[in-house]
Amino acid sequence: MSAVKKSASHQYAPKRPAGLALSVAVAAAALLPGLSAPPATAVPRDDKPAASSTPGAPGAPAKPRYDPPPADMSKLGGDQLGQPGTQVRLGAGAPVLPKDVTSRSWIVADAESGQVLAAHNAHWRLPPASTLKMLFADTVLPKFPRDQQHVVTPADLAGMGPGSSLVGVKPNLSYSVHDLWLGVFLRSGNDAVHVLSSMNGGVPQTVKDMQDHADDLQALDTHVVSPDGYDAPGQVSSAYDLTLFARSGLQKKDFREYCSTATAKFPGPEGKDKKRQSIDIQNTNRLLTGDFGLNPYKGIAGVKNGNTTNAGSTFTGVAERDGRVLLVTVMNPESAESQAVYKEAARLLDWGFAASGKVTPVGELVPPKSAQAGAGDSSSPTARSRTEQASAANRGESGGMGIALAVTGGVLVLVAGAVFLINRRWPLRKR
Repeated sequence: MSAVKKSASHQYAPKRPAGLALSVAVAAAALLPGLSAPPATAVPRDDKPAASSTPGAPGAPAKPRYDPPPADMSKLGGDQLGQPGTQVRLGAGAPVLPKDVTSRSWIVADAESGQVLAAHNAHWRLPPASTLKMLFADTVLPKFPRDQQHVVTPADLAGMGPGSSLVGVKPNLSYSVHDLWLGVFLRSGNDAVHVLSSMNGGVPQTVKDMQDHADDLQALDTHVVSPDGYDAPGQVSSAYDLTLFARSGLQKKDFREYCSTATAKFPGPEGKDKKRQSIDIQNTNRLLTGDFGLNPYKGIAGVKNGNTTNAGSTFTGVAERDGRVLLVTVMNPESAESQAVYKEAARLLDWGFAASGKVTPVGELVPPKSAQAGAGDSSSPTARSRTEQASAANRGESGGMGIALAVTGGVLVLVAGAVFLINRRWPLRKR
């Protein structure tokens, strides 16, 4: 595949005023025992085979392979976010940004307040790879009960790109919606995405639904062509938009469960006795599971990684430490360092936790249009009391998880628009 074309960076360049910061409710969770790094062979490497990186010493930036970011990007969320290059306002005692971050675009934001702590080409429109599955899940996940069964047909699996990452869905076998979502989140399975898309009325309908939802989220850098994030002409998103998708998805209990699950059982083929076997699957998010030379990140709770020829490596993560919840998105590191996308994300998270309260925000994550419209509705979440909201958050985390998550309370911050529930989660080993 060729490198990203310059024209893709200039497509779909809406300019909208910044919205108000979303309100957030947070429930604290108990820390599970640390995870040990699993064998690398347990994790599929790519959504689609990536082009070879430029040779160089480990950690050394590769020679630039791409056009520079456009000078005129969207200013949604703040004027400074529309400027090319690194944007940060360090205050007294704030640490400097890590120097060994080579990603073409990245963002660090407070998941609760929506404040953007620092960013680099935040609105640059780039291929998203499988991080686009966050939008797919946020769009489609509420439509089907998790215990619904679906018998897969050959037509359900049609149209997948060559080299797609697969969880192993087979035609003429039945799968629960829960199984399929485990396949989407843990193995980035394009086969599971296509089956769920078929259940949703087909790929074109799902793409339309995703685009409509992106527009409601004010993710205006995003143009959806494929539901699974597979390379497609004109398919672009941005670090800013991917962070919006993660923040929206994390409001959903099932989304939080799936993106924080480290390992699970997935239905396999039928044996000679016609009984279904099961296979062990592991999350491809290596900050969650670890890998050779990479430990799980302390406090990580999701969200999604990706890697394709055109996009390179992409990653959005959410983590909690000492009462703060941060979101980070990195897109296409140019470093030849092994596991660069995860290591750069970890460095930015470390910086964000150390810098919280010591920097002036350079922008904000805007609320969805629908949240703004419903802010004055007496039946909207903002009209309910703090006690009711915290109680609802606790109830939502208490059952059916198969693992003890000691929710110790919640903090509700009402600013404007809807209430966001970024419930703190820890990796779940077996589902």
